Amino acid sequence: MKRMAVAAVAVLTGALAATASPVAVAAPQPSAELLAAMQRDLGLDAGQAVERLRQESAAAALQRVVEGFAGESFGGAWFDASSGKLVVGVTDAGKTDRLRRLGAEPRTVAHRASDLDAAKAELDASPAPSEVTGWYVDTKANAVTITVRRGQADAAKPLVEKAGAVAKVVETDEAPRLFKDIRGGDAYYINNAGRCSVGFAVQGGFVTAGHCGSPGDSVAGADRTALGAFEGSSFPGNDYGWVRANASWTPTAKVNHYGGADVVVSGNTESAVGASICRSGSTTGWHCGEVQAKAQTVNYQEGAVSGLTRTNVCAEPGDSGGSWVSGTQAQGVTSGGSGDCSSGGTTYFQPVNEILSAYNLKLVTG
Repeated sequence: MKRMAVAAVAVLTGALAATASPVAVAAPQPSAELLAAMQRDLGLDAGQAVERLRQESAAAALQRVVEGFAGESFGGAWFDASSGKLVVGVTDAGKTDRLRRLGAEPRTVAHRASDLDAAKAELDASPAPSEVTGWYVDTKANAVTITVRRGQADAAKPLVEKAGAVAKVVETDEAPRLFKDIRGGDAYYINNAGRCSVGFAVQGGFVTAGHCGSPGDSVAGADRTALGAFEGSSFPGNDYGWVRANASWTPTAKVNHYGGADVVVSGNTESAVGASICRSGSTTGWHCGEVQAKAQTVNYQEGAVSGLTRTNVCAEPGDSGGSWVSGTQAQGVTSGGSGDCSSGGTTYFQPVNEILSAYNLKLVTG
């Protein structure tokens, strides 16, 4: 099998040497969306985007060949956008001419790719101090790069000792964090106890029902990780509030459809009495009905709330604060009501426009 692989490489090498033309590679058929994104993010025009995709496709095919040819001396490979070629690192300088004839751009390097991978595996199995933000096989540098917060390079010493000669320390201002979406209708928890539902994302956090929490109350997301805290709240009289989120959470225009594709909120135009309307909440999911009346005063046991919109949509405890939409237009957040989603009921919501105005907030739209 090994002799056959070598023979195949030899045949390919001979074919390449016999012609000045590059290996024919079928041109990819990119979508218009992909080309538009490449033009936007890589600073290319349409023709350059198509050509880059062709070059990358050829490089991917070539890598499988050169990696087999280089064998144990393979030191990694990467696509060089400036030349449009595959650059191949190799520890055996005697193989550079053949690699060049195969169509690659050879580089003589000090470390084999297998040694770099082994060193990284050692780090993966080791505890790391908080000052270290990560590590990876840096193919272009032919090293295992360990990133550490600026001014904290000494913290990486234990990892450097474990990785050995292949280690490289780079200071960075980056502070990696998880990205979590704020989405209407999702659950959140107040002071690690009660549960309510997200209304709509606004710049800096989200709006919800005021009876769910008081200013300063801590809020955790559906995954029980810290989300933020109530910045403002009004109840009774009104039933609205807003939560300021921490940097781990990203406000989005999405509302959880619970079983269907998320609804993307495009605005906050108020619908008319009689219009269809749907609600999202973390207890009962997605339910729809009609707007029956506006500006209703509801006399809850805890006190009266005015300015609510009445609907024939059902809801249950835990749905409080959740999103109401007509089409893709944000309407309000769940306040309270009667009945349940088994027998039906009446539910009231606090109009979102009043909340945005009260706290000078900007709705996140898509």
